[in-house]
Amino acid sequence: MGKTRLEAFSDGVIAIIITIMVLELKVPHGDAWADLAKLAPVFLSYVLSFVNVGIYWNNHHHMLHAVKRVSAGVLWANMHLLFWLSLMPFTTGWMGENHFAPLPVAVYAFDLLLCAVAYVVLQQQIIRLHGEESVLRKAVGADTKGKVSLAAYVAAIPIALLGNPWFAGALLIAVALIWFVPDRRIEKALQE
Repeated sequence: MGKTRLEAFSDGVIAIIITIMVLELKVPHGDAWADLAKLAPVFLSYVLSFVNVGIYWNNHHHMLHAVKRVSAGVLWANMHLLFWLSLMPFTTGWMGENHFAPLPVAVYAFDLLLCAVAYVVLQQQIIRLHGEESVLRKAVGADTKGKVSLAAYVAAIPIALLGNPWFAGALLIAVALIWFVPDRRIEKALQE
């Protein structure tokens, strides 16, 4: 089975996710800077989520360059990833509307954790289909960056719940920063 429909469907879902997130930004009631400043938490949570969804889209795009065919397992693993990504508008909105309160930040971190786990599952399904000598397997290697990301997400959840949502948020931003530059491992493996 070819990968074209998987790519098109995933791109469409991710575009809808970003659209839903931006629709959560409401126009301020008033024309002063103070009225606009009240939206800062909602806007900051949107920016963080936009960057995260963009990172997933970018890495998903690069990963699919290493894919020659898909299986039912790959399709379901991709749906699993899209499910957790589709919750980003909800967790983003809740976190922003509640000014980065501990529980909303923890739930947001939990959603990011499950997105990361789903991405790893998709990656493993593709490797299983294409074999241990595949381009993706070679590109992933030890996946240190992926493991560090998972650990940071796991740590951010109790840190937020224990009353330090700003430190938890800093961990989430740090993960986004390490992934902000597109993952070049796949490009390098494809060129070899």
